[in-house]
Amino acid sequence: MDLKNRDFLKEIDFTSEEFLHLIDLAIDLKAQKKQRREIQKMVGRNIALIFEKSSTRTRCAFEVAAFDQGAHTTYLDGLSSQVGHKESIADTARVLSRYYDAIQYRGKTQSQIAELAEFSDVPVYNGLTDEWHPTQMLADFMTMIEHSGKRPNEISFTYVGDARSNMGNSLLVTSALLGADIRIASPKALWPAADVQEIAQGLLAKSGGSILLTEDMDEALPGADFIHTDVWVSMGESEEVWKERVELLGSYQVNEVALAKTGNSNSKFMHCLPGFHNEQTTVGREIANKTGMRDGLEVTHDVFESEASVVFDQAENRLHTIKAIMVATIGD
Repeated sequence: MDLKNRDFLKEIDFTSEEFLHLIDLAIDLKAQKKQRREIQKMVGRNIALIFEKSSTRTRCAFEVAAFDQGAHTTYLDGLSSQVGHKESIADTARVLSRYYDAIQYRGKTQSQIAELAEFSDVPVYNGLTDEWHPTQMLADFMTMIEHSGKRPNEISFTYVGDARSNMGNSLLVTSALLGADIRIASPKALWPAADVQEIAQGLLAKSGGSILLTEDMDEALPGADFIHTDVWVSMGESEEVWKERVELLGSYQVNEVALAKTGNSNSKFMHCLPGFHNEQTTVGREIANKTGMRDGLEVTHDVFESEASVVFDQAENRLHTIKAIMVATIGD
């Protein structure tokens, strides 16, 4: 399948067949790396990594994936570049595409990465925006395939919590694209926006998937192969909204009771990380002190550390899926 020179700005940039091809390629690349038989497909390539929002997994995944494949990266953030300060996105795109074979962008609005892609002569990858998180979707569905032994159109899973976020948007649309059974359990005020729901509904006719949006955890959990969640306050939001968000989402915490309600002894827990499951971080301690929630926020510590938790497999798969994107679009 030829994906050369393709951008990856949002999930529906690819067909379901192309999306699954990237996952299958990532599974193969993962096996190659584990068996120390990886063939370098990007020798001499250079990738620019623009980070307007901080990152652990996305940055490390791009850098290690590039190194494994013989490529080089340059990290640019708000302090070490002129992006958006003294130089426009359009001008940045035209400069960087003269130096680099691809550009990764992790920032705020989707309109910025769309402009970057419009003026770039090389592929542009979305490492995260406020609206979409497509590279995470490749890793999430790869992880679900690995742990269930099912293809996406055979998988049922529940997303719990703030579904108005990039994770809620992306999981909804990707599930519809691939034909999965997704249930979203969230206060109605935090459901994905109407236009996102319309995109997902438009994909269902071809994929045969199903969507449930509900405020009732008991309706969304039975039979789920996986339970996903994410932090209740997204990157860039004010800490002042924590109290309000905890009041809205306190009953949507993923705990042992929620896991048991799946009725599925093989059900797994997923989280894109970082997760607030204890007080071992500055933010975790601050929010626990403000809210009194001592046993984790969106997930309890016991579930996070349980055998049901596959969050670190999920994190590892960011590497293999990001590698697959680069190999498919700029590799030999």
